[in-house]
Amino acid sequence: MTEQGRCPISILYKSSVARGLKWQEIFAREIPDLPFHVWPQTGDPAQVEYLVAWQPPENLAESFPSLQVVFSVGAGVDQFDMSVFSPEVKLVRMLDPAIAQGIVEYVTFATLALHRDIPAYLHQQRMGVWKELPWTAAQKRRVGVMGMGNLGQAAIAQLRTLGFPLSAWSRTLRQMDDVQCFAGDEQLPAFLAGCDILVCMLPLTEETRHILCANTFSQLPAGAAIVNAGRGGHLNEQDLLAALASGQISAVVLDVFEQEPPAADHPFWQHPKILMTPHIAASTQVESGCQVLMDNIRRHRAGLPMHGEVNRDAGY
Repeated sequence: MTEQGRCPISILYKSSVARGLKWQEIFAREIPDLPFHVWPQTGDPAQVEYLVAWQPPENLAESFPSLQVVFSVGAGVDQFDMSVFSPEVKLVRMLDPAIAQGIVEYVTFATLALHRDIPAYLHQQRMGVWKELPWTAAQKRRVGVMGMGNLGQAAIAQLRTLGFPLSAWSRTLRQMDDVQCFAGDEQLPAFLAGCDILVCMLPLTEETRHILCANTFSQLPAGAAIVNAGRGGHLNEQDLLAALASGQISAVVLDVFEQEPPAADHPFWQHPKILMTPHIAASTQVESGCQVLMDNIRRHRAGLPMHGEVNRDAGY
C-alpha cells in the first residue's frame, strides 16, 4: 500500500468496537501493510489518512492533519457536520450490498403490513376484537417511493413484483421501467396525489428535513399510509399525530425517529396506528462491508474514483 519514499499511513475506525475488531483482523490478513487502529487506539495521529466512523472524533482537522478520506459506516452521511472537514477531505458513504438487501426486505414488509392493515389488526388483537377488514387488491393500491438512489431503486424493483402500481419522486428526474417518475418541487403535488402508500427513502438534507409534514399529508389521498425508512429528521412528528387523529393518514410504519429511542412518554409508543421498529431496516455486515471499504481504499490509492463518494454541496 505504501509508495517508496512515502511516510507510513494508517486507517482509524471509530464505531462499533466488535465490528472494528473483526475488520482489523481482515485488514491484517488482506492488507497487512496498512495499520488498522480501533478507537480509542489511534497509533500516530499524523499517519491517519483514512477514518471510518459513524461520528468522527472532535477537533478532526487538528488531530489528524494527514486525513484524506472519511468513510461512513452507514449508507447515509447526514450525521456528519461537513463544516468540520477540510475541503480536500473526501466523504464516502457505505455501499454494502447487505444494506440494500436489508432495505428491500424492510420496505417490502412495511408496505405489505400497511397494505394488509396489520397495524389495525394488531390493535384489534390487543383489544380482543375479532373483525375482518375490507381487502384491497395490490393492483388497486398505489405505492409511491420518495428517493431514487440505489436503495430506492432496489426497493421499487421488489415492490414491482407484487403488482402494485408504482410511482417515484426524486430531486432530479430519473427513469425506471413501469414506474411513473416525478421530480422537483413543481411535480411533488402530482406525485403525492397518486400515493395510497408513501415510502420515504430520501437522503436527509436541509431541503428534505421535515418533508413529511402537514402540507405533504394534505396532498395525499385521504386515508393514505406512510413508511419512513429514511431518517427521523424527515418527519414532523406533531404534524403526523394531527394527521392520524383527523384520519388523513390511516397508519404508519416508522423505523427512524428524531430522538432514538423516543422518550418513554412519547405518544408514538402506544399509538394504535403506528408500528415502530428500532432503526433496524438495514445495517452494514462485517464481511461484505469490509470488502467494500478495502476496495475503495485500493481505488483511492490508485487514483480512481471511489464508490459512494459524496457530493459535499448536495449532501449525498
